[in-house]
Amino acid sequence: MIPKAFGRRKHSSEFKVKVVLEALSERYTIQELGRKYDIHPTQITTWKTQFLKNATSVFDKPVKDAKTEAQEQEERYLKMIGQQKMEIDFLKKALS
Repeated sequence: MIPKAFGRRKHSSEFKVKVVLEALSERYTIQELGRKYDIHPTQITTWKTQFLKNATSVFDKPVKDAKTEAQEQEERYLKMIGQQKMEIDFLKKALS
């Protein structure tokens, strides 16, 4: 048997969701999943409990468009530029 490294392993959110969804499908027992992914069954149960506890919050927040922060900032800048151009044009007419 190969000794495990000292310290805690960090698992990505994607990995945890994959394991939890497989546990929820009930095709395998928690013990079988633990052996398959080399994770203690208690950890899988903990992730499953956390997942189910927080599942309702997924639908609480409104779905936001897929715009990135950069796209939103660009739109704000373009709006400001358009407003400033209108003000400059107005002032040019007023001075002539």
